[in-house]
Amino acid sequence: MVVLREGMCPGLDKDLLRGLRAADIRTVEDLVSSDLEELAQKCSVSYKALFAIRRVLLAQHTAFPVSGADLYEELLSSTAILSTGNPSLDKLLDSGLYTGEITELSGGPGSGKSQVCFGVAVNTSYHLKQSVVYIDTTGGMTAGRLLQMLQTETSSTEEQTQALQRIHIFRLFDVYALLDCLYHLCGSGLQQVSVGGGSVKAVIVDSVSAVISPLLGGKQNEGMSLMIQVAGVLKAMAKDFNVAALVTNQVTRSGGGEVQPALGASWSHIPRTRILLERAGSVSRSTRRSATLIKSSRQPCHIKEEFDLQWWSRTEEGSSGKRKLDETDS
Repeated sequence: MVVLREGMCPGLDKDLLRGLRAADIRTVEDLVSSDLEELAQKCSVSYKALFAIRRVLLAQHTAFPVSGADLYEELLSSTAILSTGNPSLDKLLDSGLYTGEITELSGGPGSGKSQVCFGVAVNTSYHLKQSVVYIDTTGGMTAGRLLQMLQTETSSTEEQTQALQRIHIFRLFDVYALLDCLYHLCGSGLQQVSVGGGSVKAVIVDSVSAVISPLLGGKQNEGMSLMIQVAGVLKAMAKDFNVAALVTNQVTRSGGGEVQPALGASWSHIPRTRILLERAGSVSRSTRRSATLIKSSRQPCHIKEEFDLQWWSRTEEGSSGKRKLDETDS
């Protein structure tokens, strides 16, 4: 609420302010919602003068109505869509990762979560020429793996180096360090890592569940509070800085034995879009993966796409030049 002060608008002088306070009118809301005729009598002031003051205060402190069409146009103009670099995933995501939102990849060990994150980082840094913040909480990210993927995109050492310089890696292994990093990025960190490259358009946390899950359950109520803090700062960062936030999550099994994302119901409301990654087929060493859309505001849920994890490591010559992936890729 905005407290009435002398000089806020023409006519609101010390004497009138004293009279308004005597009538228990102390805020702008009090004044604009009051019966002006009755108030004019209490304050011994003309109705016309109070009406003029009310009109000015409404113009200064009340939001003007905006049509839904105008809001939609504003959203379209401010939202960017980042391709993952993989046509099948882009199709599932309705063209790619949307800035201002959190997208989640969930899956078990070896489902390809980290590999997809590597691919998104390389595509954003090399093809889109934008910076990426990659927060690694499992120790799985190495510059060597990124370089291998970039080498399939360009043979230019200079271009490879420039793309690597646009990927900023933070290695953090507990939720407190994660929170410190996120708050720092929301402060001035995002601007700092943008120096010398494109602006930060993607923030990747691989994995968010690795640092939160150990604190949940039992009597550790602090874990839920920390999870909500992580969720809050990620949502604020995505919205305020117009970046696409991509997080990975582990999976658990429901009472009926169905695979579902970890971290429970409270976390399920945080990502705008959720994708479940699983192995496709029964061949253990296959790089084929199945991606199922389990939450979306744009696409029908439970649609599926299959893709090959080696897509980001393809060469122009074809599959003969593809790099074999480590079976432990998560």
